[in-house]
Amino acid sequence: MSDTGFSTQNGSEGGEHYTNGPMQNPVINQLPSQGLNVSQGSYPQMISTKAPHQSAPAQYDYVHPQNPPTVNMYQRPIQTNIARPPLDPFKQVLAHQDSSVSRLPPQPPSVTAPAMPSNNLYASSQILPPSNWHYGNSSSSSQLSNFQGNHVTSWSGPALTPPIGMGYTKTSAQQNSIPGNRTTQSNYVPPAPNAVNPPVMQAYQPTRPPVGPPPMGIGASPFQGPATSPAGPPSSVDHPIKQGREHMPLPVDGTKVPNSFDTLESGGRNFAAPPPPPPTVAGRTATQSYPSLPPNYQNVGPASSASGMPPHIQPYPTLVSPAQLSSSLGNMSLNQAEQPEALKPINLLQERNILPRGLVTPPVPCLPHALQKFNCSPEVFRCTLTNIPQTQSLLNKAKLPLGLVLHPFKDLSQLPVVTSSTIVRCRSCRTYINPFVTFLDQRRWKCNLCYRVNDVPEEFMYNPVSRSYGEPHKRPEVQNSTIEFIAPSEYMLRPPQPAVYLFVLDVSHSAIETGYLDTVCRLLLDNLNLLPGDMRTKIGFITFDSTIHFYNLQEGLSQPQMLVVSDIEDVFIPAPDSLLVNLNESKELIQDLLKSLPQMFTKTLETQSALGPALTAAHKLLSPTGGRVSVFQTQIPSIGLGALKSREDPNQRAAAKDVQHLTPATDFYKKLALDCSGQQIAVDLFVLSGQYCDLASLACISRYSSGSVYYYPSYHHQHNAGQVERFEKDVKRYLTRKIGFEAVMRIRCTKGLSIHTFHGNFFVRSTDLLSLPNVNPDAGFAVQMSIEDNLVDMQVVSFQAALLYTSSKGERRIRVHTMCLPVVNSLADIFAGADVQAITGLLASMAVDRSVSSSLSDARDALVNAVIDSLSAYRTSVLSLQQPGLLAPACMRLFPLYVLALLKQKAFRTGTSTRLDDRVFAMCQLKYQPLVYFMLMIHPALYRVDNLTDEGSINVNDKVIPQPPILQLSVEKLSRDGAFLMDAGSVMFLWVGGSCAPNFINQVLGVSDYTAIPQNMTQLPELDTAESVKLRSFVSWLREQRPFFPVLHVIRNESPLKTNFMQNMIEDRTESAFSYYEFLLHLQQQVSK
Repeated sequence: MSDTGFSTQNGSEGGEHYTNGPMQNPVINQLPSQGLNVSQGSYPQMISTKAPHQSAPAQYDYVHPQNPPTVNMYQRPIQTNIARPPLDPFKQVLAHQDSSVSRLPPQPPSVTAPAMPSNNLYASSQILPPSNWHYGNSSSSSQLSNFQGNHVTSWSGPALTPPIGMGYTKTSAQQNSIPGNRTTQSNYVPPAPNAVNPPVMQAYQPTRPPVGPPPMGIGASPFQGPATSPAGPPSSVDHPIKQGREHMPLPVDGTKVPNSFDTLESGGRNFAAPPPPPPTVAGRTATQSYPSLPPNYQNVGPASSASGMPPHIQPYPTLVSPAQLSSSLGNMSLNQAEQPEALKPINLLQERNILPRGLVTPPVPCLPHALQKFNCSPEVFRCTLTNIPQTQSLLNKAKLPLGLVLHPFKDLSQLPVVTSSTIVRCRSCRTYINPFVTFLDQRRWKCNLCYRVNDVPEEFMYNPVSRSYGEPHKRPEVQNSTIEFIAPSEYMLRPPQPAVYLFVLDVSHSAIETGYLDTVCRLLLDNLNLLPGDMRTKIGFITFDSTIHFYNLQEGLSQPQMLVVSDIEDVFIPAPDSLLVNLNESKELIQDLLKSLPQMFTKTLETQSALGPALTAAHKLLSPTGGRVSVFQTQIPSIGLGALKSREDPNQRAAAKDVQHLTPATDFYKKLALDCSGQQIAVDLFVLSGQYCDLASLACISRYSSGSVYYYPSYHHQHNAGQVERFEKDVKRYLTRKIGFEAVMRIRCTKGLSIHTFHGNFFVRSTDLLSLPNVNPDAGFAVQMSIEDNLVDMQVVSFQAALLYTSSKGERRIRVHTMCLPVVNSLADIFAGADVQAITGLLASMAVDRSVSSSLSDARDALVNAVIDSLSAYRTSVLSLQQPGLLAPACMRLFPLYVLALLKQKAFRTGTSTRLDDRVFAMCQLKYQPLVYFMLMIHPALYRVDNLTDEGSINVNDKVIPQPPILQLSVEKLSRDGAFLMDAGSVMFLWVGGSCAPNFINQVLGVSDYTAIPQNMTQLPELDTAESVKLRSFVSWLREQRPFFPVLHVIRNESPLKTNFMQNMIEDRTESAFSYYEFLLHLQQQVSK
């Protein structure tokens, strides 16, 4: 029934392909006469040149009419260029599906709202030619032919015809194996109490004899997989998709590249991991209703547990004992037992109160308790389907996406850390030993991904926790699904890099006017000693306007020296040895510079911005070691490399037609980002501007170097107090949060599954390896999967994400997350295990890519069709009795609401005035944010806070935190005599009604009456009243649930920000979008066809 479905297709054909390592671009030694001596840093022997890699497929997802020019090295004319062979053009294929009927809702009747534009989501306009989900920009004369977006797909041959509705294309992953040598010492650092997945002491195996010499002739344990134990990589399967991944050149001489994860972490299959759901609380009663609603839809009381989603519902009423795993899991089906709560049909047109009473929790996999207690936390690793279909055809029938959502470097209060000279891994697929492997006896274990039987190393027989010998199954590696290893020297190909921080600051006239420079310098002074690092930590500064300014901070100078480079067309490093200095040795000079820097440019008249040359200088300066570049930019780059021109037409901001200019205007920033990634450099971008900055182009420098983008529109130190507060909090966390350098991540999954598309900020170095020059605890990732081979003989499948990184202290560490899920053979089981929030998060990332590669309307159509297809599949294939209305399983009842929220979000909305940079930044957030913060952004939480009580409150650190119920996002829930708090993730609104009780206004806001509330109030005064304490404690508790700082805006009916507040009322009708109820009516019409 689909017109626009979900699949991914891209790749390249023919030509010679390249692969890269951490050290991508060499820093060329300049002639002394030119004054271009570039420091090679601590690792001059590791600066490598490039050579073709014969086996690497092409990478980039851009359509290009011809071969692009050779990528240069930004060198002076006297230098000798190292020529790169031209990159072959990349060809795209869009597989079209039969489309004759529009899936968009018809134009709503003109009752009170103005007429809607003809091409918005709900208009009866003709749909564009349908196509599968496809990633890659369709046209741009400046786009690279061999560069790919932040995902990986592959294809070959003619156009693919995917399954109806959502066709998830699939590829096969390659696998390498390089077993490493091991020594024999180990030391375990146990976690503190209440650790994540703490070690559990239990019987070795139900059939195992007492600990002693290896028993002879013992059969397989109840936990082992199939009898066969294939040792080699999985067989390759021909697909209509040719393998294609991002690759960059290797050294010409064939030498190893420093910290190459293909050598160190060795041979993988796939990757991914996830985040958690936002807190939600409860019941609500309707005060008003739509004029034409059916009787059962009006004035309905709070949702009961029967129709709601219980906080921790177990989809299956009966758990299977560990000893019965093989026989029970394989035959388990929801059809054999009473229908679980998750599958209970809900008529969305009659059930008004569908928001859950408590937190929206992910479904619990149907695993025996012996396995489930070890499973990875959903805050870290999460799958869209907690019941994995046996075949791809079964998945296609469900019309649900299969993928993983990952938050791999999340701040964890407790994390088991193991120091060992031997890290036990499968010799075939290189999986790390984990709680879901099978011990055949004391000396052998079977991999849970490829089923190879491996030997248990002698040193692994000793348990550092119990200090006993002969119990390898009780080691912490087998008792914790999330664990971190201190990697031995074999996981290093160069000494771990030091923490290196370079700050690149805009000092043009517009930048000085905003006042941001004073704030940044003050925050750096206050937090200089809190920067993550050790005695080797280095720091440097570059400022720029129409020229580039370097600062000599070498120890022994009496004051900092400014070195100005005015040749922005060919930037060079004037004093390579003294621009990046040791933080501890030159701390006084650094402090002097930070104190004087704001005053140095107060009278500047420079209006130009040479951002491109400044970034080129930063790349050259950090190339010897790698590190982090923090860029602060306040206007569109106007001169030099990477100069841009305004592409936004303010008159088209509210147009209902497709939005233009979502793709980069130039490939300069993407090319430079890939050069940075090859040298282990990440670029974080802070944009503080009231004017258009072309974020679509600038964001590429962070996206492909695993950096982050921060956006503060209309920032001004005097006129926008809310943005100033948010900026200060964000920068303080940014400076002090933990960081991982020269990181790589690989996700593996059980044989038969394949990962084909990645979402997030990274560069894909090989088939399944993500290059992350920097990794931070606020970064999320997502991946799409397909089922290559039938999983009929499997009861469970496993997924493992391994993140190899260098800590700020110089330790090489490996963080491993492992998740186990059951395999099912019925559609009912698949729907019962659907994780609606993870599904929404994955679809949002796919829709962002679709908006860029195709069109915004195409992405919106596909989101609507995803709901129609899944509800149609449930109605036709799962429901035993057909009933009238729009029916959804209880576990999926929030799906239409979440998709409507996405359609009204800044990234995808039409017909509402939206600045182009605001839209692009929202798209960046959807792709990059962990799931729990993403959900708050698209579906904010609304609370009434003028009557807070202790009912249902919680105690946190001896403080009583009120827990008011969450209300539906509709104006009917507001009242003039109340005050309502909206938590939208990165921002909070406190809306005060015109008839709100004077006591609340006085006791909480500290003003005499409603008219005295300031227009720009962003903080709650600390008053010694019970009402003030309750509200401030509740707001503080909400803020502590996330790493970033949401600004609080107190608004009245007359406030300019009231529009922003009302735009989040997603259940209400607007001029360009239907209400939630009208959206449901449209879905019913389409599902019933």
